[in-house]
Amino acid sequence: MRGVSDTRRLLEEQKAYYRARAPEYDDWFLRRGPYDGGPDENRRWFAEVRRVRDALRGFNPKGTVLELACGTGWWTRELASYDVSITAVDASPEVLELNHRASGAAGGLEYVLADVFEWKPRKLYDAVFFSFWLSHVPPGRFGEFWERVAAALKADGRVFFVDSLQRSTAVRMSRPAGEDGVEIRALRDGREFRVVKLRYDPDRLQADLEKLGWRGGIRQTDRFFIYGELAKDQSR
Repeated sequence: MRGVSDTRRLLEEQKAYYRARAPEYDDWFLRRGPYDGGPDENRRWFAEVRRVRDALRGFNPKGTVLELACGTGWWTRELASYDVSITAVDASPEVLELNHRASGAAGGLEYVLADVFEWKPRKLYDAVFFSFWLSHVPPGRFGEFWERVAAALKADGRVFFVDSLQRSTAVRMSRPAGEDGVEIRALRDGREFRVVKLRYDPDRLQADLEKLGWRGGIRQTDRFFIYGELAKDQSR
């Protein structure tokens, strides 16, 4: 079992990786350069992205939305297309700058530079959203993270998230580190960093969340993504 200091060092290294990777990050989502899987795989990827977008449309976020680990802003811009005000939190000033350049003209958008595990919101939200973040939460902090999500929500608040499917082959430039849930990620300049990257099975994840008092459904696309719509069970 990883100790507290080991986990802290790992998370600091993960944070450094995403700061350094900020200029390259959108290449992964847009399937460019080393992430280009060829016409057929790319077509499948974007078709599955549309499926998640359709699910978000069905979720229909309203009111105030907290986006955790907002990154460079692809999903921030998607959220901004709804009638919402958004608080977008990330620990990387580099990705927040990129997010702001792309999304800053959107109304009702507040940026917060903060560590998700340390920041405390000043208000409660109608919805919490996060994309490709849960898989970077160390197993030992899983419960703590979901407690923080619950603490940020109004009594009738809801959660929507999207992440990598267990069987996904979408990640390039990475290899296992020989430790459970840890990968070595390389940048184009050759620098390497350790990051947490857990691949969740949808059924098992839903069972684990039900134990923590969350209700709702977790689904998957054919190959690349899991996504979920959840609310806290107020009867518990």
